[in-house]
Amino acid sequence: MSTWKFALLVFLGGCSYGVVSTFVKLAYSQGFNVSDVTGTQYFFGAILLWILSYFMPKSPLSFKSLLILLISGVPMGLTGIFYNQSLKYVDASIAIILLLQFTWIGIVIQYFLDKNVPTRKNLMATILILAGSIFASGILYSSITFSLVGYGWGLLAALSFASFIYISGRSTIPVHPIRKSALMSTGATILVFFVLPPDFLLNGSLYDGLLPYALFFAFFGSFLPPLLFNIGMPKVGSGLGNILSASELPTAVIMSTLILKEHVTFLQWMGVSIILLGIAFPNLQKKEKTYAIKR
Repeated sequence: MSTWKFALLVFLGGCSYGVVSTFVKLAYSQGFNVSDVTGTQYFFGAILLWILSYFMPKSPLSFKSLLILLISGVPMGLTGIFYNQSLKYVDASIAIILLLQFTWIGIVIQYFLDKNVPTRKNLMATILILAGSIFASGILYSSITFSLVGYGWGLLAALSFASFIYISGRSTIPVHPIRKSALMSTGATILVFFVLPPDFLLNGSLYDGLLPYALFFAFFGSFLPPLLFNIGMPKVGSGLGNILSASELPTAVIMSTLILKEHVTFLQWMGVSIILLGIAFPNLQKKEKTYAIKR
């Protein structure tokens, strides 16, 4: 599989995260809480991954490798907790732009941990994404819900998501991506259940309208993203992976238009276009170089 196909998988993983925020808002409007939303997302996501893992080739894992993969799921679980908390206090468009700050946070993490100086094209792509996100969120020209608590949760989600991408891009444990994703999702579920007790398993809310939301959150929030990231991220690297994962914001804007029937202005669509340009920029340069070499 060529590099651009792995890049597409990471891009789609970001899109999956972008789908979730719209339905979290819908679930909140139906009376469900953070524990319901976050707990079901990771619990059912882990179950789906383990079912799929059963049919995949199995390789023995040492206790140390098993423990590392479980712990590697912690940032993924924290992202869900922090992001869903943020959605309680701020609009979905603001929550997603706060989460998008992982693009520059990821660059800082790589610089301090790996002494990896970002390339000029990655910096340019990050600037385009951040500039586009300002327009796409509508923060400059619409009334927004301001909450210091909500902003804090959103930035914590960005930090944990950047950490998750960094770990996904560096994992070298020889295990099938699906089994790896199942173990990471299990680690995330354990953390979420520890922080947010899974009352939904006992109080009957699953049969009172939560189950359809739960399966949706599980599929797009904790089944697809770790699977696609674990396949694509080691091939494209966490630097480019940070950029490609920003696809979540344009996806969130499109979903809010289609599902919530929110009005999206011309400037917001322009912002989405700038973000897509920022995502494509590093890959376009690579393809141009490849074409020049072939000629």
